[in-house]
Amino acid sequence: MTAVLSGEADIGFMGSEASIYTYAEGATDYVVNFAQLTQRAGNFLVAREEMPDFEWEDLKGHLVLGGRKGGMPEMVFEYILKENGIDPETDLEINQNIDFGSTAAAFAENQGDFTVEFEPGATTLESEGKGYVVASLGEDSGYVPYTAFSAKQSYIDENPDIIQGFTNALQKGMDYVQTHTPEEIASVIEPQFPETDLQTITTIVTRYYDQDTWKSNLIFEESSFDLLQDILESAGELEERVPYDDLVTTEFAAKAAQ
Repeated sequence: MTAVLSGEADIGFMGSEASIYTYAEGATDYVVNFAQLTQRAGNFLVAREEMPDFEWEDLKGHLVLGGRKGGMPEMVFEYILKENGIDPETDLEINQNIDFGSTAAAFAENQGDFTVEFEPGATTLESEGKGYVVASLGEDSGYVPYTAFSAKQSYIDENPDIIQGFTNALQKGMDYVQTHTPEEIASVIEPQFPETDLQTITTIVTRYYDQDTWKSNLIFEESSFDLLQDILESAGELEERVPYDDLVTTEFAAKAAQ
């Protein structure tokens, strides 16, 4: 977001909440979301033992390695807890002091009873026998506009052909995802992850595929935007809701999907 606002970057890829924060802070040439990529949170709850009948209330009284306060992973986690009648402040303990990239290692060293992990952390813990995925935050939080491409309103106005061409290319990628298996997708992206073997990549892609992570089109719908603001409000990070029509344009994604 800093790079886009400063002009260092023309287009940004980030959590959609960033555009809400900057708009609420009074940005004049604010950043507008024009293509939504993922529609599910990409993190998972990992336990020390297999729990095929896991319920969220099973977390009561336990220590969970979470994310930083105000970050989407932590806000989505706390939103799910509240939706299941669990008070994040009193019903369990959430450790928010561990660096984002170090929670899996901390869990492997016996810190915490559960941990909230993105990939490849979740699959790595499973493959090492150090943990087991028991819940998907993406499935249990609903269709959240977790990541989107955005640009300043002025850039969109001045460069509609670039935005359209960029969105068309993204849609081709989404079309490929919708018409190919996780195994085929994994083999295509394997060269981008030289430190990860193909079997692990396939496991990760399958997990995201099965929970409907990627949109079939790139249209950023108002219902998803409303849910995002519900989550921000629930976390105490949003004092006043912002208008969908100001921060989202569906023009380019709709045309790309035709």
